[in-house]
Amino acid sequence: MWIFLAFLSACLLGFYDVFKKQSLQGNAVLPVLMINTSVCALFFLPLIVSSACGMSMVVPCGGWHEHALVLVKAVIVLSSWVCGYYAMKHLPLTIVGPINATRPVMTLVGALLIYGESLNLWQWAGVLLAIVSFFLLSRSGKKEGICFSHNGWICLLVIAAFLGAISGLYDKYLMAPVTEGGAGLNRFFVQAWYNQYQAVMMTIVMLLIWLPQRKRTSPFKWRWSILLISLFLTAADMAYFYALSCPGAMIAVVSMVRRGSVIVSFAFGAMLMKEKNLRSKAIDLFFVLLGMICLFIGSR
Repeated sequence: MWIFLAFLSACLLGFYDVFKKQSLQGNAVLPVLMINTSVCALFFLPLIVSSACGMSMVVPCGGWHEHALVLVKAVIVLSSWVCGYYAMKHLPLTIVGPINATRPVMTLVGALLIYGESLNLWQWAGVLLAIVSFFLLSRSGKKEGICFSHNGWICLLVIAAFLGAISGLYDKYLMAPVTEGGAGLNRFFVQAWYNQYQAVMMTIVMLLIWLPQRKRTSPFKWRWSILLISLFLTAADMAYFYALSCPGAMIAVVSMVRRGSVIVSFAFGAMLMKEKNLRSKAIDLFFVLLGMICLFIGSR
C-alpha cells in the first residue's frame, strides 16, 4: 500500500511542476507564490482551529520552542521555493525536472557529513551517476544558449535544490524521536504550521517588495493553473505522509520514488510545451533515473 502511495505522490508532484510552469510563464513570480502558500495555509487552518478547540487532535498543540523549530523550516522551504519559482519561470521544464531530481543525492551527502551516516556501493554509484547527469545536462543546456557556469537562473535552481535537501535533513531532525537525538515533533504539526508561517512571510514580502515595485516588473496575470499548484502539492504531501504512516514504510525508498515526478514533468515539457533538444535531454534523464534506481536499491 505504501509503495503505491509513494508512486501516487510522485505523479501528483509531476503535475505540480507542470502547473507551476504554466502559471509562471510571462507572469509575476511573487504573487503566484503568495497565492500558493496562502491556499495551502487555508487548507490546514480548519485543522489547527479544530484541534485548538478540542474538537480533534489531528494537529497537536506545541510550545514556543516547537513553533520556533517549525519557523526555521518555513524559512528554509520558502527560500527554496522563491529561488525555484524564479528559475522555473526562465528555464525549460526538461532541464528543471532532472536537476530537481538530484535532491536525494544532496540529501544523502548531507546525511554523510552531518549525521555521520555511511554510504554503501549502490548509493555511491547513485551519487556518481547524478554528477554525470548534471554534466550531461550542462552540455544539453549549451545547445539552447544556457551556460550552467554563468547562468543566474541555473544558480538559483541549484540553490533551490540545495535548500530543499537541507529541508529534508532538517525534517529528519524535527521528526526523529527525542531518544535518538531529534526534536520528536508530530508530522502534521510541522506540515500545518510551516504552511501558516510561509503564508505570513509571503504576505510581508508582497507588501514590502512586490507592491512598491509592481509597475517595474512583470505584471501579474490570473490563471486557474495557479490554484492547481496548491491542490496538487497538498494532495502529493498527503499521499506522502499517509505512505509514511503505513506499517513497514521506508522513508528513504518513499523519498526516492517521489523524485520520479521528473518523468511526468519531462513528458509534459516535451509534448505540450514543445521544448528543444529532447533526445539529448532524454539521455540525461536516463542517467538521473539510473542514479535513482541505484539509490533505491542501496537504501532498501
